[in-house]
Amino acid sequence: MSSADEILDIVDEQDRVIGQSPRGEAYAKGLRHRCVFIEARDAEGRLFVHRRTPTKLVFPSRYDMFVGGVVGTGESYDEAALREAEEELGVSGLPRPALLFKFLYDNGAGQTWWSAVYEVRCELPVNPQVEEVAWYDFLPEAEVERRLADWPWVPDGLAAYERLKALRAAR
Repeated sequence: MSSADEILDIVDEQDRVIGQSPRGEAYAKGLRHRCVFIEARDAEGRLFVHRRTPTKLVFPSRYDMFVGGVVGTGESYDEAALREAEEELGVSGLPRPALLFKFLYDNGAGQTWWSAVYEVRCELPVNPQVEEVAWYDFLPEAEVERRLADWPWVPDGLAAYERLKALRAAR
């Protein structure tokens, strides 16, 4: 089964399930669904950053400071966060990612999804999926900040990152 055939829950503006749809159709029709974003840091506190492969359905070849993906039909955000983090990092036995907040991403052009943002510490050696990750490294936060203007970032991840920075600054 291709990723375009994966069945997703379609949700309303209050994040209530109103139906199901194949992923490819949800993207093509701009149907609101659920996603998870997991900020993964190594033992030194560096942030896992990667460039997506050119074959990704959404935002191919762009950089991301989160691992993550869609929440499958009937799956909880928490289940999806652990599954996606382990899949994309290529590890097993991660601690359960901690939920930080949720927001509704909407680019105004038909891409909209409920986004749950998590954090996890990954002290295991990573082996990212070659189908998902074209390049990766653990970067210090200052390096990520320097690269924000230079690299083409996924817009939903950038929106989550800006919200996360604001949340941490308010603490």
